[in-house]
Amino acid sequence: MSELLILNEHEVEELLDLAGCLEAMREALSSLARGEVHLPLRPVVRPPGETTLLGLMPVHRGGGRPMYALKTVTVVPGNPSRGLDPHQGTVTLFDGETGEVRALMNASAITAIRTAAVSAVATRLLAREDARELGVLGAGVQARSHLEALRLVREFDHVRIYSPTAEHAAALAEETGAEPVGSAEEAVRGADVVVAATSSLEPVLGREWLKEGAHVNSVGGRPPLMRELDTATIAASSFFVDRRESAEAEAGDYREALETGAIGSGHIKAEIGEVLIGAAAGRTGPGELTVFRSLGLAVEDLAAAEYVVRRARETGAGVEVAF
Repeated sequence: MSELLILNEHEVEELLDLAGCLEAMREALSSLARGEVHLPLRPVVRPPGETTLLGLMPVHRGGGRPMYALKTVTVVPGNPSRGLDPHQGTVTLFDGETGEVRALMNASAITAIRTAAVSAVATRLLAREDARELGVLGAGVQARSHLEALRLVREFDHVRIYSPTAEHAAALAEETGAEPVGSAEEAVRGADVVVAATSSLEPVLGREWLKEGAHVNSVGGRPPLMRELDTATIAASSFFVDRRESAEAEAGDYREALETGAIGSGHIKAEIGEVLIGAAAGRTGPGELTVFRSLGLAVEDLAAAEYVVRRARETGAGVEVAF
C-alpha cells in the first residue's frame, strides 16, 4: 500500500505562506505559458434551480516530475452567513507515473491563498510602481487574503474597503488597518489598485470611477457567469488574463463585451504567464488602465498543493495513512 498525506484546513493555512505561494504561482504561470502542462477546461455541475455548483479542476504536468492534480470544489454563495468560506472542497495529488494518490488536502485555504498570490503576481507586473492607494470591493475570505498579498508587492498608504454588508467591511477594516467606506464608488475613486472579490452576477464598478493609470484585479463572480466588470472598463483597458481559453469560456463580463461588439476578438493583450517569460509586454505607460481578469486555474492548485506537501515534509505536519 502507498502512503497518503492528509492535511486539514488549518494545516494548509499554516504551511501555505503568501510569500512562498507567490513564487510558486510565478513558476506555475510561467510553466503554463511555456506549454509544459495539460490543462482542460473545468466541467461545472449546476443543478437546475440551485444557487450552488460543483467544479472539477484537473491538470497534468509532464517532464521530470510528472503529476496529476484534481481540485473538487463546491461554491456556496450563502456560506458567509454561516461563517463559512463559499469555497469548499479538496485538492488531490496523484503520482504521474504510477497514478497512486499521494496527498489529499483541504481546498478552501488553497483557493483563497493561491488566488491572492496570483493577483499579487499580476499587480507586481502591471500596477504602477508608485501605487499607494488600494480599493477593495468585498470583505470576505478573498478580500482578506488579497489585502495581505498585495501588500507584499506595493506599499499602500491608504486602503478603502466596501461591502454591501457594512459590518463585514468594518470588521475587516479594523483587522487590517483599512478604512471602511459606504459605497463601491467611494472605495474605487482615487485608487491606484482595485480588487473586486465578490460573488456578484452584475458589474460592481464603473469605468468612470477609475483613475488614470489604475490597475484592477477582478477575481470574483460565479463561473461561468462571472461579471464584476462593466463593459466600458473592459473596452478601455489593456486586458490581461490567467488563461485565454478560460476567459473565453467562463468570464461573463468579457464575453458580453465581445458579443455586443464593444471589443474585438484580439482584445486580450496577454496571459500573465506570457508577461512573466517575456513573450508579451505588460504595462506600457503610466496612464494605461490595466485589468487582470482571474478565472482560477488547476495548475495554480497543483503548484500550491505541491508547495504545501514540501513544507509538510519539512515540518512533520499532517497525517500519513496507508491507502
